[in-house]
Amino acid sequence: MPRKASQEPANPNVYLPIQTWPDEIMKFDMVAFDLDGVIVEGRSSWEWIHRHFGVDNNDALEAFIRHEIDDMEFMRRDIALWKEIKPDITLDDITDILLKAPVIKGAKEAVSALKQEGVKTCIISGGIDLLADRIGERCGVERVMANGLVADESGRLQGEGILNVWLRDKGTALRALLDDFGVEPDKCAAIGNSWVDITMFEIAGLGLAFNPIDEQVVRAADVVVETDDLRDVLPYLK
Repeated sequence: MPRKASQEPANPNVYLPIQTWPDEIMKFDMVAFDLDGVIVEGRSSWEWIHRHFGVDNNDALEAFIRHEIDDMEFMRRDIALWKEIKPDITLDDITDILLKAPVIKGAKEAVSALKQEGVKTCIISGGIDLLADRIGERCGVERVMANGLVADESGRLQGEGILNVWLRDKGTALRALLDDFGVEPDKCAAIGNSWVDITMFEIAGLGLAFNPIDEQVVRAADVVVETDDLRDVLPYLK
């Protein structure tokens, strides 16, 4: 059985034994996964590349948190850090770096188990689509929404990002996929690990914090699961 966090989340049902939950609370037609820290190890696919080049984006991150810059400028500053080290960096270079990002244990099996029960699955991430699309295909996820990188005909990065998922409003992306799948919000579960996932929790019928990295997401979650295997979320979803 998954371990529960010691912090008290929003829904006290997290402390009830799973078998005492009514079946209708655990039945969902769709599950939306965050990528970084939930399906792929690590805090961020952007950070994975920063570490490869030995740079950090703390200044840009703090400016973003203070609402001094928006998502586009945040991506622009991150890409600029890479281009300082490798001016001719390409999409292939980024892909090669991201290929080293390890998948969380049990991710493919968890998605497969959900699909066997007819549950729609998707990834909604502020991370990079080069990784999200690959992981989505590998795990059998039906839809992926993530952010991209602008490149020229030769694949060389142009210094701009492609904004598909707003970090402060991942809920907008979730609503779009709910409409596409024809699923009501209360029949969807959202799984994330940080404050940027809270807007998904506010829409979904169940917000599940998987190995949370901040107090905000713990307080917003209905369920908190701390484990090294993504299959441990399944009892709360089926």
